[in-house]
Amino acid sequence: MNRVCSIFSQLLQLFPRTEFQRAVKQHKAERHARGFTSWGQFVAMLFCQLGHAHSLREICGGLAACEGKLRHLGIPAAPKKSTLSYANEHRPWELYQTVFEQLLEKCRTLVASQGGRKKFRFKNKLMSLDGSVIDLSVSMFDWAKFRRTKGAIKLHLLLDHDGYLPSFAVVSEANLSELKVARALRFEPGTILAIDRGYIDYEWFERLTAQDVYFVTRLKQNAVYQVESERQVPRNSNVVSDQLIWCPSRTPAGEEPIYFRPAEIWDQEQQRSIVLLTNLLEFGATTIAAIYKDRWQIELFFKALKQSLKIKTFVGTSANAVKTQVWTALIAMLVVKYLQLRSQFKWSLSNLVALLRQQLFVYRDLYKWLDEPFQAPPALAGVHDAQLALPLAG
Repeated sequence: MNRVCSIFSQLLQLFPRTEFQRAVKQHKAERHARGFTSWGQFVAMLFCQLGHAHSLREICGGLAACEGKLRHLGIPAAPKKSTLSYANEHRPWELYQTVFEQLLEKCRTLVASQGGRKKFRFKNKLMSLDGSVIDLSVSMFDWAKFRRTKGAIKLHLLLDHDGYLPSFAVVSEANLSELKVARALRFEPGTILAIDRGYIDYEWFERLTAQDVYFVTRLKQNAVYQVESERQVPRNSNVVSDQLIWCPSRTPAGEEPIYFRPAEIWDQEQQRSIVLLTNLLEFGATTIAAIYKDRWQIELFFKALKQSLKIKTFVGTSANAVKTQVWTALIAMLVVKYLQLRSQFKWSLSNLVALLRQQLFVYRDLYKWLDEPFQAPPALAGVHDAQLALPLAG
């Protein structure tokens, strides 16, 4: 009989202890630790996300209820509330960013081994960049004051469309603009960025063009430009117009202008036209429209992150505790994405998170369950039939 450990223990095998300890030493996370290890803190916070625990009491109580199974997780006992609270407040959140990057590399390797998960024919790397505000109570999180009566932080995210993996994240104060974060990023030549109108900055667009980095966004209605030429529109398509333009205000006298391309597309579902702006001069207008439509995946990612994981309510009030919880939510999302990529069953993210929550401390093979989630484990095979065969008492 093949014995397996709990599903939660099998999930933790995605984080080799040698790699984890290397990250702990890198950030000196256990400099003043006494007894409670960084691994114990990580297990507790990952349980908070995957087990959907609402408070420190639920985290510690939920782990304590499985006392006999905790050694499978690499911890001797469930932590005390005060111990976990102190660790979240004082141990550097950067440790979890490093663990996130370690797991991200495993996910990328898995996507590459499957031949990539691209839906477009072009070979360019396609990414979406966006930010999302996470509301906080200004009375409890006074360091995160956003408006007079509102507190918040902002999660800036770069989504790789090859596997739809979050490849970069920044947690900042809510009033930090997305554009300021975007300007600090560097992209490989040939990368295509799908972005919304909040990122429009022609100086940045010119710099991206000089670096052979491309973008697709929406054109603002008050944009001032000069039309260089009209491009041919494909027949029987939803392309209304396709132009080549340049900005007189951005072009010094005597210098060659940098050309951009607005393409007006008719949206049949919304019954309206949208004007897309790009520096991709060789792609067809319908491909440009499909690239921008795929930007919706980053919105779906934010939605799944907020609805399926613990990122809207927090178990600590300090800035360090909040960032620790946000990064463990991103790690948990990578875990779910990894399982989704490994599985032969067509899981949605929300269903996988919900059913995984119920199975965390069940002893069965994780990857067999992923492929056949509604099959009883081998130890229970035939139990139902045996129960039906029991004679009824007279």
